[in-house]
Amino acid sequence: MFIESIGSVLRHKGHQICSIAPGATVYDAVALMAAKSVSAVLVISEGALVGIVSARDYGSKVILKGKSSNDVRVQEIMTTSLVTVTPATSVLDAMALMTRHHIRHLPVFEHGKLDGVVSMADLVSEIISGQAFAIDQLEKYIGHTPI
Repeated sequence: MFIESIGSVLRHKGHQICSIAPGATVYDAVALMAAKSVSAVLVISEGALVGIVSARDYGSKVILKGKSSNDVRVQEIMTTSLVTVTPATSVLDAMALMTRHHIRHLPVFEHGKLDGVVSMADLVSEIISGQAFAIDQLEKYIGHTPI
């Protein structure tokens, strides 16, 4: 099976980055996630990635603690110990990192610059596409093989 790199995943899905400032309210972060149909946003301050905030963070650090999303700032609940990858990272290596660290999103850096973000769903989709391609190629090969 042919497994692509994170760079090829970004070429398919795009390099768009959904981000918010650390001083924004959690309400604003959740509204942005809803508007963009994503489950996490990167937290960027003065052009630098400083964290990530996810729907999971919102549920466990705001809702379950009885706090109001209008009163809590993103910087209070964001994850700051970030795991990142490069475009050269394989899809399988990225999935292993996500599994080991119990995360669903990986910022991608190329030459020290933020290049995009991939989710577990992006990687699963890439693997499924790769398998479908391999099956198709095998079926074509078998169909053209003389008996």
